[in-house]
Amino acid sequence: MKVIGTGRPRIEGRAKVTGQSRFTADLGIPGLLHTRLQLSPHPAARIVRVNLEAARELPGVVLAICGRDLPEVPAAGPEAPLARERVYFSGQPVVAVAAVSEAIASDAIALVEVEYELQPAAVSFAEALRADAPQVLIGAGGATDDSAAHGVAASGEQLGEEHSVNVTAQSVLRQGDVSAALARSEVVVNGTFRSPQVHQGFMETHIAAARQEDDGTSTIWSSTQGVFTTRSGVSAALGIPLGDIRVLQAEVGGGFGGKALLLEPLLVLMAKMARRPVQLALTRAEEFMLGRGAPGFSIQLTLGSDAQGRLLALQARIEVDNGASPGGLAGLVALMLAGTYKIPDYEVITVEVATNKTPVAAYRAPGANQGCFAIESALDELARRLGQDPIEMRLLNAVAEGDLRPDGQRWPRIGLRECLEAARRHPLYSDPHADDVGVGVAAGCWLGGLEPAAAACRVEPDGSLVIQVGHSDISGTSTTLSMIAAELLGVPMDKIRIRTGDTETSPHGGMAGGSKTIYTVGLAVHEAVLEARRQLLEIAAEELEASIEDLDLSDGAVFVRGVPGRSLPIGTLAGLAARFGGRYRPVLGQGRSAQLQQAPMFTAQIARVQVDRQTGQWRLLAVAAIQDVGRALNPPEVEAQIHGGALQSMGRALGEEMTWDPEGTLLGASFLDYALPSIEQSADRFDIQLLELPSPLGPFGAKGVGEPPAIPGSAAVGNAIRDVLGRRLEKLPFEFATLAMGAPDE
Repeated sequence: MKVIGTGRPRIEGRAKVTGQSRFTADLGIPGLLHTRLQLSPHPAARIVRVNLEAARELPGVVLAICGRDLPEVPAAGPEAPLARERVYFSGQPVVAVAAVSEAIASDAIALVEVEYELQPAAVSFAEALRADAPQVLIGAGGATDDSAAHGVAASGEQLGEEHSVNVTAQSVLRQGDVSAALARSEVVVNGTFRSPQVHQGFMETHIAAARQEDDGTSTIWSSTQGVFTTRSGVSAALGIPLGDIRVLQAEVGGGFGGKALLLEPLLVLMAKMARRPVQLALTRAEEFMLGRGAPGFSIQLTLGSDAQGRLLALQARIEVDNGASPGGLAGLVALMLAGTYKIPDYEVITVEVATNKTPVAAYRAPGANQGCFAIESALDELARRLGQDPIEMRLLNAVAEGDLRPDGQRWPRIGLRECLEAARRHPLYSDPHADDVGVGVAAGCWLGGLEPAAAACRVEPDGSLVIQVGHSDISGTSTTLSMIAAELLGVPMDKIRIRTGDTETSPHGGMAGGSKTIYTVGLAVHEAVLEARRQLLEIAAEELEASIEDLDLSDGAVFVRGVPGRSLPIGTLAGLAARFGGRYRPVLGQGRSAQLQQAPMFTAQIARVQVDRQTGQWRLLAVAAIQDVGRALNPPEVEAQIHGGALQSMGRALGEEMTWDPEGTLLGASFLDYALPSIEQSADRFDIQLLELPSPLGPFGAKGVGEPPAIPGSAAVGNAIRDVLGRRLEKLPFEFATLAMGAPDE
């Protein structure tokens, strides 16, 4: 391999660091109106009266509307473009104003008067589960499709145990006799592991623009993780045909699962009403109040083993706080709890509940971090109670190729054991350390998303390539796709152009989520380039008067083996198919993929922390992240993904948390209050180790990379703190004072 496996800088890197990249805010759409919103200050209320007159009279205001000014559309309840009769959470949009400048739009919003009639709210999970709880999702829609996008199939039998009107889904995974297995267990550990709602914390807030075209169709520019996902979402929300919607991709300033659909339906309607293009960029406070973060989890777990450390039984109850939305991600957590290790008897109940808080969406490896925190903490506790090495106990129970998963599928070739063995050998785990330093380890799994994709490869007469795809590049995937093409055709990467992000001209490509872009879109590119290669060889066979079997292609030219002087550049061959009277068909390779088998990804992380037993303060000293990546097509980029993901996971231990007061108001809606991990909190030592167990299905053996590193970090930190204090912390984030004082985890 000349290209694959070597480090290549991002093809868009220079444009980004020099400020040349164009984000949605930089597009400069002619005639653009700027939009501002008025958000509900209440978690549950009826809208009695909206007075827009003063706003409409302000010079420069083109449009001032409330929900009743909009046509009836399928999107309802918390997902309505603007609240119509009632609000479901503090932060729901109620009024929108479009004006010739953002300053005028802000002034106009301040003139709007809204009268509310407060309604009973169910803000906390406990309030929502009460038998007499007020119903949250009155007239709302169904569950999200985030689980499908991330490779999670619905599993488990349906239950009907909880009778609250706010329970949106219940299910159970069962196997064997859990009660009997727990009764014969030598050691049993219990815990209730709580993970709060958190926000993705991307640098660029949600931003989108829309314009109605002369033919009545709508064009949307959006900072989205998937143009086709956004198009289908707008179509479903507004009840308009897919063919009437065009979505164009701009650069995305971070997404992590939270950017698919939010502002676009409202802007499409406003553009139609104003007959001018409109744009809306959320402020940071609005992003926290309105943007869809990750749900809150409470996992009650009981785990039992025999005297040798073999797991015998798992009993768990997963409770998910989805805010004012049905959710739909609990199935992944159930699979993780019951399926990552060999557990003969298990019962995992999931209960998803709606509350009067901001609706939720996916966040990098949705649900996996929360599930990992629970199961890896319990495993660590079992090992300590038995006096066993934590990694040895995991190796004793690790699933392997051919083992049956709780969803009825069998594990393919996986790298859990290899990751754990590498962690056992790592000096951060094995080297001696001071008494106030603890070492913790945790493993994580991500099954991987699946979604069909297509690609096209056009060879130009100058020898360059144009690769057309429909995915969104957020993490350097276009560079990796260029590397695939360069390897197969022997073309320098500076002669390859990736064209993407237009639902009218791009082949279908999936959303950038689920760690699937290279595994799916990359496979389509691989096939398209090979097809273009075949077409070039056919033309060359005639021009060089040689058999195809005697031809080879490298360094941008086709040559006859053993005859160095007989060769033709690929640009010349493509040019023969792009001229008047040409007898060859244009060189255009097409590729399609529909992966049906997942390539599960495993990782193990080690954390060393220093804990002050007097104050309870703790500090992250060192981290090792070991991950099976299938094959690292661009190793530095893979390492960067793992580095960022691991710190992102540990951010949940370091302080990330969204909280609401009892009245349903979000507290801390800014980066001054929301504790994103800073570079000062990161470890001084951060080791990344790539293990390569090639996938038989991914291009050049590649698997997904992005989500596994965001899974086990907080569990590893918790296990390291337990190593020092001898006390298990069960609630994220880990508060300093509770460590020393011995206060309950509540």
